[in-house]
Amino acid sequence: MPTLLDYRRRIRSVKNTQQITRAMKFIAAAKLRRAQEGVFAARPYARGILRVLRSAAARVETTAHPLLERRPEERLLVVVVTGDRGLCGAFNTNVIRRATEFFREHASQEIQVIAAGKKGRDTLRRRGRTFAAEYMNVSGKVEFATAKEISARIAEMYAKREVDGVYAIYNEFKNVMVQKLRTMKLLPIDPGILISETEDAGKEKAEGQEPGEMAEGVKQREGEKGNAPLLVDYIYEEPIEEIFSGLLPRYLDSEVFRVMLESAAAEHAARMTAMDSATRNAAKFIDRLTLDMNKIRQASITKELIEIVSGAASATS
Repeated sequence: MPTLLDYRRRIRSVKNTQQITRAMKFIAAAKLRRAQEGVFAARPYARGILRVLRSAAARVETTAHPLLERRPEERLLVVVVTGDRGLCGAFNTNVIRRATEFFREHASQEIQVIAAGKKGRDTLRRRGRTFAAEYMNVSGKVEFATAKEISARIAEMYAKREVDGVYAIYNEFKNVMVQKLRTMKLLPIDPGILISETEDAGKEKAEGQEPGEMAEGVKQREGEKGNAPLLVDYIYEEPIEEIFSGLLPRYLDSEVFRVMLESAAAEHAARMTAMDSATRNAAKFIDRLTLDMNKIRQASITKELIEIVSGAASATS
């Protein structure tokens, strides 16, 4: 049976652990704020490059490009984005489980993997997977240079016909409590994004702008039915075909960068939630240990009192 000293040692140990989890929660909260700022800061660039890309696509005679070429998906490339550390709940486990399900669903196709994150790399390697490329220590500080390197590798493999489709599996950041697991197709680039010019205006209207406000760079013709946005009248110094061909890889860069930013923010949110839960569980455990310790101490005191009373009674008799 544990003694009072054993309980005191256990309570002291749990309190030390509680201090560590509380500190990790605050660190994750600070990193989450910076990650959120990175996600928000990247959105205007992504919208801007998409707007110019659509404008250029509407002016070229043909939109043929290696990154737009669609062919039967016999060979796939999967970019698995996980964290480099644990202690973030089921964040890494969910991504790896989704990747495993994807491999099983496409078992008849040849699959290559790019691992972005140590946890995913280690787990998939133990399961016998080989990698076309590995990128470690990418979630702590997401840099555009790393995203561009991954994007260049993806584009090179697709242009050389080494793969016929590229997918990314990652956690998308929604809020502190919710991270949405996503499987997104990176290549070939969907031609639909080059057609829908009204998407940005619709997004900003949904975010609370007045009906009369339009997205920057989008013109509106008065009196036209439905007030449909028109293409921006850009002046291009270089041939439009060269600009269009140069914008597609940049668009892919921005998409890979966004995926990495979303995953990093989701990881910090998951870690903050996990550490907050661990801190509260430690407090409950301390209360339970303290109650058990007090019961043992009370029983010990009661036993001593009974012995004293019994001794006094036997002495007087």
